[in-house]
Amino acid sequence: MPLLAIESTCDETAAAVISRSREVLSSVVATQEQLHARWRGVVPEVASRAHVERIIPVIDEAVERAGITKGDIEGVGVAVRPGLVGSLLVGLSAGKAIAAALGVPIVGYDHILAHLYACRLAYGDRFTYPCVGLVASGGHTSLFHVRGPLDAERLGGTIDDAAGEAFDKAASLLGLGYPGGPEIERAAAGGDPKAHRLPRPLATDRDRLDMSFSGLKTALRYLVRPPHSVVDVPPPVGRPLADLAASFQQAVVDSILAKVDLAIDRTGCRAVAVGGGVAANTLLRESLEAFGRRRRVAVFVPPRSLCTDNAAMGAIAWERLERGDDDGFALDVTPGTDRAAGARAGSRVFP
Repeated sequence: MPLLAIESTCDETAAAVISRSREVLSSVVATQEQLHARWRGVVPEVASRAHVERIIPVIDEAVERAGITKGDIEGVGVAVRPGLVGSLLVGLSAGKAIAAALGVPIVGYDHILAHLYACRLAYGDRFTYPCVGLVASGGHTSLFHVRGPLDAERLGGTIDDAAGEAFDKAASLLGLGYPGGPEIERAAAGGDPKAHRLPRPLATDRDRLDMSFSGLKTALRYLVRPPHSVVDVPPPVGRPLADLAASFQQAVVDSILAKVDLAIDRTGCRAVAVGGGVAANTLLRESLEAFGRRRRVAVFVPPRSLCTDNAAMGAIAWERLERGDDDGFALDVTPGTDRAAGARAGSRVFP
């Protein structure tokens, strides 16, 4: 009997059906990229309204693709934190309605831990705990000491912007499209990552596991348009654009790797689990593989389809269902970032 997992933390409406053995029987994702492209960023109210329109069709499609009926569902798992409050409530409401109608348990799961659990789906028994967890996305860039599927201690993370948000803002500065990560990666092809000396804020600070990307964005902005310029400067094109994009991309990756390296030293872990949409970036993936060889640690990076927001990673809900948990109608959401959701440095992410 399978689990129905629901994901609606931000701007992706997703549902998946997963067997007890963690086989993904179906995974459906309805993206909202076109809806938010004109603002070059996610508009919360637009996102929540789109979830309302799409949540039931997405769930129905996931059930149909899995070759089951709703009556076959054994339990419901819903991402309840962190995220946009309106978006979270749409997924939770749908999950509660289905659980009540079927008379099955419902459990909430943490979106951040689910990103790391994607490594369990991708690598099976080769993936083991404990490990250092890196989640890098549009809303989160954080490091964790992960002792088990539901046991993670936050080590540190961005003190301002997430890496994915920095990519979005950089793409806007360079006159590129949305979402910014893929646009920067395409523009960087053939560019020289050493063409511009951009900062790596906090990268050399070995006393803390925090990161910062706000100053990096400002440095790029001053390269594109001098600080005291009163004349609009057209976006760069050709080789100047490629060099700027490559330099910015390299600075983001270097900043992340510096803190992963420190986290390995701090925890003594010999494995790194990676999740989040920024983990789809080719330079970051290749750099993490090279880092693993250099430090002689195992690095687990899921396929790109499991890096961006999806409900297949909601298979983590099985970890709670199998121990007999049922949150029932008392289940609620905890919006905000992973830091605002109680994941301060030294705190546990999930009970």
